Amino acid sequence: MRRVPRIALAGAATASLALVLSACGGTSTSSDSGSSESKGDKGLAIAYDVGGKGDQSFNDAAFAGLEKAKKEFGYETADIEPTDGETDADKEQRLASLAKQGYNPVVGVGYAYAPAVKAAAEKYPDTTFGIVDDSTIEAKNVADLVFSEQEASYLAGVAAAKATKTGTVGFVGGVDIPLIHKFEAGFAQGAKDTKPGVKVLSQYLTQTAEEGGFSSPDKGKTAAEGQIEKKADVVYAAAGLSGQGVIEAAAANKVWAIGVDSDQYLQEALGKYKGSILTSATKDVAKAVYNLAKSVEDGQPESGIVRGDLKSGEVGLADSNPEFKSNTAIQEAVEAAKKKIISGEIKVEAS
Repeated sequence: MRRVPRIALAGAATASLALVLSACGGTSTSSDSGSSESKGDKGLAIAYDVGGKGDQSFNDAAFAGLEKAKKEFGYETADIEPTDGETDADKEQRLASLAKQGYNPVVGVGYAYAPAVKAAAEKYPDTTFGIVDDSTIEAKNVADLVFSEQEASYLAGVAAAKATKTGTVGFVGGVDIPLIHKFEAGFAQGAKDTKPGVKVLSQYLTQTAEEGGFSSPDKGKTAAEGQIEKKADVVYAAAGLSGQGVIEAAAANKVWAIGVDSDQYLQEALGKYKGSILTSATKDVAKAVYNLAKSVEDGQPESGIVRGDLKSGEVGLADSNPEFKSNTAIQEAVEAAKKKIISGEIKVEAS
């Protein structure tokens, strides 16, 4: 049982939540309301970033954390899809509705939730809020779940430099923002440190998320095809759902793709392309989301900046592809770089 008090839930309140959420974005999953009524509380709720559930990457990792918490703690959960053209006010209403009905913690998946999380946290000081990929909110009841993506991306750059035969590799970023600059910077540094003279092609799909940079596989595919035409034979995408198009283009042109956030080699929806996914630069969003839920369950909610990096094991490089795992040259180079980053010998740039 929880050590943190919860609001008792009536059937009318549950119906009210359903109406509000239908206006703000549908609930993808939740347990039966009868479970909530008998237990008297609700647990973790997450609100997805653009691209939503099924991106085989960032959002799906958050869902995996929710599923683990749901199974372990036996409580009701909710995961809410974004809607096209939504405003900060829409996001705030979504988070506030979840908090009002007793969900705790409530997590906004993605930096775009920052204004909404800040506002909702002020209105509901007894609810713990989390936000993934933002470190700007200073509140006692907010956990900023952030990662050193540049470190995992450095390792991806090392692998790319070892794998390339043309001496040209590519980076496709979803949206031209500081968060994605971290991926590009680490990747380029890792590649150039490993193979001086390697050419790194970079392209951002859009200037804003509203233009579809994180949710348009067709844009990712076109960008990757352009880089492949310029001789890139390893292409790394940090572009959410758009990254699926990058992987598809790599497979069609028989070059390597490097996935992001989740181990995309293992993603069922990408199964027909898995042979072209050399590796993925991972960040354990699932673990971060689960750990926040556990901290609330234990009565000691996390707050402030909670960072995952190579040293903590919350960012890294996947080795599921047998070709990657059996390549001694890549493995040795990646392991050596990892040790130097953790020791501080290598300082990875974030921009």
